[in-house]
Formats: sequence, structure tokens, C-alpha cells
Amino acid sequence: MTQKIIIDTDPGQDDAVAILLALASPEFDVLGITAVAGNVPLALTAKNARIVCELAGRRDIPVHAGCDRPLARDLVTAEHVHGKTGLDGPQLPEPEMPLTSEDGVGFIIETLRAHDAGTVTLCPLGPLTNIATALARAPDIADRIARIVLMGGAYFEVGNITPAAEFNIYVDPEAARDVFASGIPITVLPLDVTHKALTTAARVQAFRDLGTKVGDMVAAWTDFFERFDKEKYGSEGAPLHDPCVIAWLLRPDLFTGREINVEIEVDSPLTRGMTVADWWRVTERAPNATFIGGIDADGFYDLLTTRLARL
Repeated sequence: MTQKIIIDTDPGQDDAVAILLALASPEFDVLGITAVAGNVPLALTAKNARIVCELAGRRDIPVHAGCDRPLARDLVTAEHVHGKTGLDGPQLPEPEMPLTSEDGVGFIIETLRAHDAGTVTLCPLGPLTNIATALARAPDIADRIARIVLMGGAYFEVGNITPAAEFNIYVDPEAARDVFASGIPITVLPLDVTHKALTTAARVQAFRDLGTKVGDMVAAWTDFFERFDKEKYGSEGAPLHDPCVIAWLLRPDLFTGREINVEIEVDSPLTRGMTVADWWRVTERAPNATFIGGIDADGFYDLLTTRLARL
């Protein structure tokens, strides 16, 4: 039985790989993709999502543009990581497929209302603006969402955009606060996991060895994306953050975590966007998320390479 999912995203090279992994996996019925402002502004994330669908040969996937700014703050972007287009590296042609709509939030609401409760999973790969806006606009959908599986946050790995905050949560902490307070089942794939699944020369070569346009593109994106983390962390490679969301849905056995309470800091200028994860359960706050802490990195890359070979 296929899992119905909506991918909410701000592509980003790693977002692009996550979309490709989902489209390569028959376990999923990808109902649509909603773009949000994040790594780059909305016009580019909406374009990049369509570029990736075309690369996968899936022009049938509806792509909707969502929110162009956070709930209560100015947009912070990450061109320093992803390049000015968000998909820097090899030049891809402009997408031919049109945007399905410019109301991604409306699409999320309508889709959840149209399907049986508990059958649609939301997969946010960027700031949570679209999800929080949908919940605010249509509170009835909260009970209809099977689960939210998101990439964001950090605890042991602290921050990657500030000393305390991971980028996706930092960009729109108010949205994240609202989503984590919603009572919806949530699985979090934080930096604690993604930084344990770094690219290596051999793993990138495995993409290239597929001998396909998709394999070549993923390898080239990774080559571009790696330079930032290698310089910043002195690491061998870079984390492919967002594909961990799709991989968790496909193979939860590759991951370990625990049910804990996660709160989002919105007020402090020092720790804005921090995911205050009660990993050691030292508070009496009720658990509101499955916070993933471990990954079988070899298994993850084997899954990714095997699935991408199908495109």
C-alpha cells in the first residue's frame, strides 16, 4: 500500500535529492509539492522544484508556490551554501512545466480534507511557514494529518546558521513553535542525524557510476554542496540533510531516536530558533516529537543509490 505524501520544500541541492528519492520510490504517492521561501526566495524554490520533477521525468507532479516570507520576520536565505540559484552546479534548463497554483497553503488544506483522515503525511524539508499557515487557516486539518516528518533542528550538534539554531527552524521560529505545539505526531530528522551521514568520495562516485543523467546531476550537486561543509567543519564530505526525511519513511529501521519534548525558542536574540530538545527527559514537559539521533549511514547511502538508479 502506498503512502500518500506532500513534500513541502525550498530546493536546495539536498532538497532536490530528497524529491528524487521520493519520486524513485513506488512506496509513495506524491500528491504534490509545495514550495516555500527558505534556502533562496520563493520564485527560485518554486522553479527549482519543477526543474527536479522534470529531471525525474515526472511532469505530472503538481507544484504549488506557497509562502514567500516567514510568519513574523524578514526572510533569511542561504545562498552562501546553495549558490545564487539554490541549485548551483551544472546548469539545468528552465522548467517547461508550469506552476499548478500560487496557493500552496490552499493545496495542503484541500488535499488533507479530500483524503481520509490519517492517510496523508507531510514532509517539510525547509522552514515550516506553509505548514503553520495551513494549520492557522484551517485548524480542522490537524486531526487529518497522519504525521509530519521534517528535517530541522539540532541538539547535540547545536546550530549551523547561528551557534544555537539550525537553518530551517531559525528562518521561521514562530512557524516551528506552532507546528510543535499542534499535537500532530511529528518525527524530527535533526543535524544530529544528518551530520552522521556525510558524503564521501566513494559515495559520490557511486552516484556518478549509475551512468544516468540523474546520477551525474546528484554527484555534481553534491560536489558543489560539499565545499561549504568541508571548509566550515573540516569534514570529509557534506550531510545530505533532506533525503533523511524520505529515507526514514522508507526504512525507519536505519534510524534510532526517542520520544521527547521539543520546544522552540522565539524570543532570545542569542538562541532564536533553537530546538530545546529534552533528550535526557529532565523536564516534566510531555513528549511531542520523535527526535532521531542515530543513522546507519552505509544503509542510507545504499538505499539512496539503489533508488536513484531507477530514474
